[in-house]
Amino acid sequence: MRRHAAIFACGLFALALVSGAAQAQTAQEILAKMIDAQGGAKALTAVKDTTINATVELVAMGMNGTLTMYQKEPSMMRMDIEIMGMVITQAFDGTVAWMVNPQTGATEEMPEQAVAAMKRQSLGNDALLNPDKYGIKYAAKGKEKLDDKEYLVLEQTTADGHQTTMYIDPASYLTYKAKGKEVNLQTNTEVLTESVFGDFRKVGDVTLAHSVATSQDGQAFMKMAITKVAFNQGLEDSFFKMSK
Repeated sequence: MRRHAAIFACGLFALALVSGAAQAQTAQEILAKMIDAQGGAKALTAVKDTTINATVELVAMGMNGTLTMYQKEPSMMRMDIEIMGMVITQAFDGTVAWMVNPQTGATEEMPEQAVAAMKRQSLGNDALLNPDKYGIKYAAKGKEKLDDKEYLVLEQTTADGHQTTMYIDPASYLTYKAKGKEVNLQTNTEVLTESVFGDFRKVGDVTLAHSVATSQDGQAFMKMAITKVAFNQGLEDSFFKMSK
């Protein structure tokens, strides 16, 4: 009788192992569900450019302003930030990262340490849909509890070796939080940057976050609230290029 009980217990243990393995999701499966949660591959492929208007609060500086961000597939980006009457422009045209110095009004290439970050941030939907094309790798890292809720952990490694840890809501497959090391251009030092995403809304066929709260080394840095999103405005490549 004890032998039968032992065999039965071993069977349950083996079944538990098999079930656990079956339930564990691969990075590719998680990524596929993330794409579906954002509207699906067809909807994301249809987006050729995106224009986002937002209000921003620079918490550490005690300042408020507005931001307009433009992204054109596959890898162009421009941000125009207006704060206290100053306009700060930062852009990447697919090759060159540049900025308009708010103090002098001069257009200049960004420092070397900022170029890699701008290149990563400029990647659009095509990089999500076809990560191998851009040398981006994903690895599933199990689950982790944040704020009394369990999230799927997905680690992204870009072609330049930069790593970002993403926390995915297992109910919606939308990204709750992302964190990674970034260079603070003012101090020229690496800081742990964390962004929490919320207020997800559907714009057309695409779902995206309308609020982002960012901290650096555990201190509140910026809060952003998106007021308008527009797709396919026909943005020209020249809009992203540095004027000479």
